[in-house]
Amino acid sequence: MNADKKFDLNLLQVAVALLEAGSVTHAAERLGMSQPSVSAALAKLRAHFGEPLFVRAQNGMSPPPRGAEIAIAAREILLQIHEKLQPEVVFEPSGRHRAYTFALSDVGEIVFLPRIVRALGTASPETPIRSVSLRPAQLAQALEDGDVDLAIGYFPDLKKGDFFQQRLFMHHFVCLLRQDHPIQGKKLSTGDFLGLRHVVVHSEGRSQEIFESYLEAHGLERRVALYTPHFLSVRRLIASSDLVATVPHALGIEYAKPLFGLKSMEPPFPSPRIELRQHWHRRMHKDARNVWLRKLVRQLFNESTDEW
Repeated sequence: MNADKKFDLNLLQVAVALLEAGSVTHAAERLGMSQPSVSAALAKLRAHFGEPLFVRAQNGMSPPPRGAEIAIAAREILLQIHEKLQPEVVFEPSGRHRAYTFALSDVGEIVFLPRIVRALGTASPETPIRSVSLRPAQLAQALEDGDVDLAIGYFPDLKKGDFFQQRLFMHHFVCLLRQDHPIQGKKLSTGDFLGLRHVVVHSEGRSQEIFESYLEAHGLERRVALYTPHFLSVRRLIASSDLVATVPHALGIEYAKPLFGLKSMEPPFPSPRIELRQHWHRRMHKDARNVWLRKLVRQLFNESTDEW
């Protein structure tokens, strides 16, 4: 490459910082550079591409379409460099580290958290554990930033382009009724299912959507008495009424105990399946800590170890 054709790859960091920070001042702070240095880099980018990559806007600097395209490509290049050229690091779990953070639904906490806490308490006793619940866009960003290590459960919004995923096992759905409900047996009839009044949970966890989509696809319309965003209230609602709720079967096992006065029954049709996976951002694919944590989760949760 001729000397006048060479491109300073450090300029890519400036383009990405301006894209994400939205101003020269904030980009300079992020990069640990002076504002004049960032402005000079911006001028070099403009000279190289023959057009401005960022223009002044009401609240700072904004990229025109071509500038956004170049800055996004720059971010992709830097990500690949980070992934492929970082030195191999051995993770030692027994030391004290920042908290292991898992994104889990409320049902996911019942299924996954107890065993994770026991295993990490043995392997990494000096490091705390966090369970978080985030909206899809927040979760995607937190995984990319490393603020969340793994999302475990059913997370259909984490697309394969930016995320890796590994299947753990399959779960299904059961119906919860009070223990002394007039309807007895192990399985509801279609007439019973459609005739009973239902509690429907619309939680931040997405697994219930699978069941709702199944009903809609098969033209099944039940009588809904109550919509609630929480699984926690279902136990008491069912125990004191003739209502029924359809829940992931791990929750059915947890609640269908004499202590709670509930029982579980199979729905009158083949239950749709919930495929439970662990998800991580591709930035963390070769990160030693994340690799170790994924291996631990895979050992704990698979078809042969599924206690539910």
